Amino acid sequence: MTDQQLDTTLLNNSKLKFNDDVIAKIAGMSIQNIDGILSMNGNVFDNLADKIRSKEDITKGIDADVGEKQAALDLEIILEYGKDAHQIFQNILQEVGNQIKRMTGLNVIEINVYISDVMTKKEWQKQSKSPDNNRVK
Repeated sequence: MTDQQLDTTLLNNSKLKFNDDVIAKIAGMSIQNIDGILSMNGNVFDNLADKIRSKEDITKGIDADVGEKQAALDLEIILEYGKDAHQIFQNILQEVGNQIKRMTGLNVIEINVYISDVMTKKEWQKQSKSPDNNRVK
């Protein structure tokens, strides 16, 4: 391919689209190292699927709605006891918004974070090692 300017017609008639799961995965990867988030929670089907898979799904607990220019996200997390929920929320907004914008060009217009539980690290580690940790009750 030669270096030339893109044809205006080609550029105007073409679209770059992202699957919702791709945006959810970018969000999941970008929040992995945010201090104070012990885990992402999913729905009952996600928890059952994790029992079958050898690895946890990085998009578990993340719902993305993606348009042509914008994205909105809902996240469900387990908060570490003693951590500042407002600061973690701000860190999520900044990190997720920046990574999605940088990688895709999409503007993140909304991120809703639902804290479904609060645990100490010790409680969470004990629960995550338990064979019944995802049991439907």
